[in-house]
Amino acid sequence: MKKISLPLFFLIALNASLHAQQLTLQEKLGYSKNTKLLIIHADDLGMSHSENAASIHAMEKGSVNSASIMVPCPWFPEIAAYARTHPTADFGLHLTLTSEWYFYKWDPVTDKAEVPGLINKYGFLFQSVDSLHKSAKTEEVEKEIRAQIERAKLFGIDVTHLDSHMGSVFGKPEFLEVYLKLGREYRLPVLLSKEFRGFDQLLNEKDVLLDRIITANPSDFKIGMENYYTNVLESVQPGVSIILLHAAYDDEEKKAATINQPDWGAAWRQADFNFFTSEKCKKLLKEQNIRLITWREIRDKLLR
Repeated sequence: MKKISLPLFFLIALNASLHAQQLTLQEKLGYSKNTKLLIIHADDLGMSHSENAASIHAMEKGSVNSASIMVPCPWFPEIAAYARTHPTADFGLHLTLTSEWYFYKWDPVTDKAEVPGLINKYGFLFQSVDSLHKSAKTEEVEKEIRAQIERAKLFGIDVTHLDSHMGSVFGKPEFLEVYLKLGREYRLPVLLSKEFRGFDQLLNEKDVLLDRIITANPSDFKIGMENYYTNVLESVQPGVSIILLHAAYDDEEKKAATINQPDWGAAWRQADFNFFTSEKCKKLLKEQNIRLITWREIRDKLLR
């Protein structure tokens, strides 16, 4: 057998490393670089029974194939029980550091005495991200996020990924560092995309970056969710994209929980549910040659 000289060996190793770095995310997952991969993801499970019931229906009967759970919320035990009995379902954690609704509130998982910077004068998590950023210490954020992960594990949830309710970890570099740190520690992908700017120095070679995060805004709701999502699916490009939605029923429970706040309210969530359980959505996915992928697949192929 011919021996390879040491300099040549290092050159081969360097070329292999550079090739691996140049691979697209879809290629790292075993697909061609021209494949359109999409996660259709429901947020806010655990917030209410309406949210749980509609999201489960959308996952079982519709096109939604992934979701994330809010551990501090009142209906967390219900969705945790479902996750335990459906171990292949794709459930991550919607890490929750705020409580944004007017009358419907929740507390941190951690003992309040240990995280005083996370709570307002009434003992609830802050309503706004700005208030959280002004008050919370980095060590309190880490303690609460870790507690939410551990509680989910205690309830038997096979956590597939982490993301951030209201994007609360993205506004401060030190909070983002905690988010990345705990994702690496628990060997879980965290929601990030190449569209984010200014955090490259915080990343390492194993961090997963999606190509695009897609989510509706109030202006999109005003023109109609069916029109918005139809345009979205018709414009999906090769790469790995994610649609973030909120599925719930426009019922009395959800109306009461979201009262005085029409944006992301009960009617909006019903419209999300309607589209992603429709035959039109399924037809568009097929016509556009979009392949659905889960966080579980990403986690198991790249981080386990």
